[in-house]
Amino acid sequence: MIFKGSGVALVTPFDKDNNVNYSKLEELIEFQIENDTDAIIVCGTTGETSTLSNDERKKIMKYTVEVVDQRIPVIAGTACNNTSYSCELSEYAENVAKVDGLLLVTPYYNKCSQEGLYLNFKKIANSVTIPIILYNVPSRTSLNLEPDTLKRLSEISNICGVKEASNNIAQITEIASKLPKNFAIYSGNDDQIVPVLSIGGAGVISVIANILPKQTHDICELFFKNKLSESLDLQLKYFELIKNLFIEVNPAPIKEAMNILGYDVGKCRLPLCDLSKKNIDILKQSLKTVKLN
Repeated sequence: MIFKGSGVALVTPFDKDNNVNYSKLEELIEFQIENDTDAIIVCGTTGETSTLSNDERKKIMKYTVEVVDQRIPVIAGTACNNTSYSCELSEYAENVAKVDGLLLVTPYYNKCSQEGLYLNFKKIANSVTIPIILYNVPSRTSLNLEPDTLKRLSEISNICGVKEASNNIAQITEIASKLPKNFAIYSGNDDQIVPVLSIGGAGVISVIANILPKQTHDICELFFKNKLSESLDLQLKYFELIKNLFIEVNPAPIKEAMNILGYDVGKCRLPLCDLSKKNIDILKQSLKTVKLN
């Protein structure tokens, strides 16, 4: 298991010219570590990885590892819809950037078969030695990583977990029932942290942790300490805000929220654009309700 608890799916901050803002990235990393985040995940969906250049992805990984300096695990998203490129980037992440683990999303757009999925992940896993978390998010990839396929993949030594963002609790429960106890299941949805923990989950890879790192860590920590009521209270307290952080496509709302709160992380890169005024007002109200704005 690479980590237990709350891993933040970190945004990629951009400056006014839409270039990666590395000084701001350092600030965000320090903020996360100071507030008990258990792992940092870069170059994922929330990090707008599909709009980053190859050089930017590599530099962000390496820079993050240097700033974190072994204080908590750093996990890098290295997958795309090209298996060979995913292998190349994964090898860089392990051998040059020196990340602690990889996050591999299912190959979007190709819509491969379950056998194709298995072969894709097997090839990437065999190109590296560090631990791997697979990432299932059918709403964005049009491809579901089925429990039986995941079971096969769990037999590959360095595939040690899954970020499950299918929004399907029945499927996540099936995964928990079929896979070894030491295979880590992370909630990929902030509104399902406690439900996933309740069936043996190891934690969450979180969007809301960008602005609430301590609280997201505490939801997990309280659960692990058997303080179930307190954990659930926190989950429910932030439910409305979590919902509205997905009022438009992630990461546009979380970046808007961070800018409202003064983090100055810049805009999203096209094709994502600013939220509508109506949705900005809804988001502001949600932040105000939990006393963040």
